[in-house]
Amino acid sequence: MKILRTPDACFDRIKDYPFAPNYTAIRTADGSELRIHHLDEGPKTGSIVLCMHGQPAWSYLYRKMIPLLTSAGLRVIAPDLPGFGKSDKPAAREDYTYQSQVDWMNAWLSANDFKGLTLFGQDWGGAIGLRLVADQPDRFDRVVISNTGLPLPTELPDPVTQDVRAFLDSSRIPSLVEMGRALADMKGGNRAMQFAHWQKYCWGTEDLPTGLLMYIGTSHTSRLETGVQLALSRLGLGKIAKSPLRAAYDAPYPDPSFKMGPRAMPMRVPTLPTDPSMEAQWKAWAFFRSFEKPFLCAFSDGDPITRDGDSAFIDVVPGAKGQPHRIIKGGGHFIQEDAPEELSQTIVDFVRSASAEPFQPTQLPPAHETKP
Repeated sequence: MKILRTPDACFDRIKDYPFAPNYTAIRTADGSELRIHHLDEGPKTGSIVLCMHGQPAWSYLYRKMIPLLTSAGLRVIAPDLPGFGKSDKPAAREDYTYQSQVDWMNAWLSANDFKGLTLFGQDWGGAIGLRLVADQPDRFDRVVISNTGLPLPTELPDPVTQDVRAFLDSSRIPSLVEMGRALADMKGGNRAMQFAHWQKYCWGTEDLPTGLLMYIGTSHTSRLETGVQLALSRLGLGKIAKSPLRAAYDAPYPDPSFKMGPRAMPMRVPTLPTDPSMEAQWKAWAFFRSFEKPFLCAFSDGDPITRDGDSAFIDVVPGAKGQPHRIIKGGGHFIQEDAPEELSQTIVDFVRSASAEPFQPTQLPPAHETKP
């Protein structure tokens, strides 16, 4: 396996990320060494919150939440998935599958021997993190998820499956604007086809604009700000007005060859009944149908991609019964960027209420405000 490693210098100028790196070397199925990065902040004796990110983010996504969680006595472990952030980046598309990410992170988790964990997972961080819980349940005490899922598309009609497959196999690549409109309209219609625009856009865009996508994907950006950034990018002048947020989310990728992870992973979301991960997803859902440990959903009200996705867990997972599930207002898909204070307080309260040794009541201080 060919593996790329982002030079440390690419991260030198990132703002609001004063955290020391930690690295774990694992072995892939073909025997290659893969180095995975993670943050380890807060008291070593604190209850551990495993904060897992999605695509196209990395552990920088948790920079606002880490001080809030650690001030409440929690220990935060925030890894970068392989292909993202400071972790190594396999270079080929076929290296990235749902199962390969689960296998890599299972190996990382076992190598570090973390226990007594509270999973917090969003986007792929939830889809992969929940599989870790199913594979190594004794390491986890409770689960919190937001804007994520454990996809199992068993009821998609054959004509819809055929249409989506034909679209994905076609040579046409949606534009960024076309893709954005499709995602914004996911509250109704053919959700699989609308999401396929995101899958096709990411895979078909060799130099995927990760920083720009994260900038647009956070709810604190106005239409004017977004329009300016889009216009400059179209003119090839995006670096002139690049925000600290954009620069940070671009940092892991010094050139397009490093972007195979964020490009490939959307295609690995199981949206069709023919997906190769379906058997593993069935097994994971069978596990969670009998999962009795505390399970909390804290989704946002502004994410068209995962809207109403919490109900699948609340209705099925025994540990979710009677929990104080909530919808966090004012958050988009990347709720860690949009509502860090409320989300952090939700996690702290849940750990405190579900712990055998409760924390002393702690009111979190306001998050440090950082403009994108």
